[in-house]
Amino acid sequence: MKKGKLSIILILIFTIVSLLIGCTNGNQEQSQPKEEPQKLEPIKVMLDWVPNTNHTGLYVAKEKGWYKEQGLDVEIVQPPEGGTAQLIGAGQAQFGISYQEEVTYARSGPKEKQLPVVSIAAIIQHNTSGFASPKEKNITTPKDFEGKKYGGWGSPSEKAIIESIMVKENADVNKVEFVNVGAADFFTVTKRDVDFEWIYYGWTGVEAELRNFPINYIELRKLAPELDFYTPVIITNEKYIKDHPDTIKKFMEATTKGYEFAIQNPDEAANILLNQVSGLNADLVTKSQEWLSKKYQEDAEQWGIQKESVWNNYSKWMVDHQLIPEMIEVNKVYTNEFLPKR
Repeated sequence: MKKGKLSIILILIFTIVSLLIGCTNGNQEQSQPKEEPQKLEPIKVMLDWVPNTNHTGLYVAKEKGWYKEQGLDVEIVQPPEGGTAQLIGAGQAQFGISYQEEVTYARSGPKEKQLPVVSIAAIIQHNTSGFASPKEKNITTPKDFEGKKYGGWGSPSEKAIIESIMVKENADVNKVEFVNVGAADFFTVTKRDVDFEWIYYGWTGVEAELRNFPINYIELRKLAPELDFYTPVIITNEKYIKDHPDTIKKFMEATTKGYEFAIQNPDEAANILLNQVSGLNADLVTKSQEWLSKKYQEDAEQWGIQKESVWNNYSKWMVDHQLIPEMIEVNKVYTNEFLPKR
């Protein structure tokens, strides 16, 4: 046989074999089932108020896809009527944003009336709240509260806190007029209706700086160490802890990454919050985020850690001021077990 004919025959054989192999592979590929997309576990997080820089770590974790990496589909919602603790205790959401005072109230009194909520992380390590007033009111110490109008929101602890810090200066709380102003704007209400309010510096104090609105600010934790309580905190309920501990660990792994990112990258974190939530003041969010990034963890060994002494001190203070009937079981109302190891 001539070489030319042999070459043609070999080429034909190679072509036929290649086609057969291709068909076989194609059939195998068609017979293999397609991979199902990852099914994410739905999770609802209920805020304590309108979205702000206290919540940035949640929005960062969502934007960066860190919840999805943990197999979670997280929805962040604002609270309806009623406190977040009540709704979390009733299982209306898996996680919520609350504060130590609310959790302590929830876990006090007769056991059958308690709300089974548990704090699983401190968003801010120290209390960043205090009493603020326009500079021209000349309120620089608790003694100056006498003869003034205080604008509050109706919490039973407000008068007790004001009284406790006034007593240290031999001042009389009965000379303070308490006015319930609810969520009224600090800058409007202190110009018109009241003299001072209880604010969180990381938001209202920073806004005062931006507005060039001079204020006197009396930081609460510097007046009384026992009032250096956790506010805000992340909560869940006892049943969810019992039934879904692995989900809580996954949620806290992603959430911790979100707050750690906000600590290290305040400008980018602020932009993420602004992209995720419409209607926020960009200048306020940016400046607040810069201020708060140094406060999230502050002097703690890692973000989110809670100390037994903080829960004990504030609970004892509440008992001493007859806000709760007896000491709560502190080891049941908070835990660090779901924070990732760092």
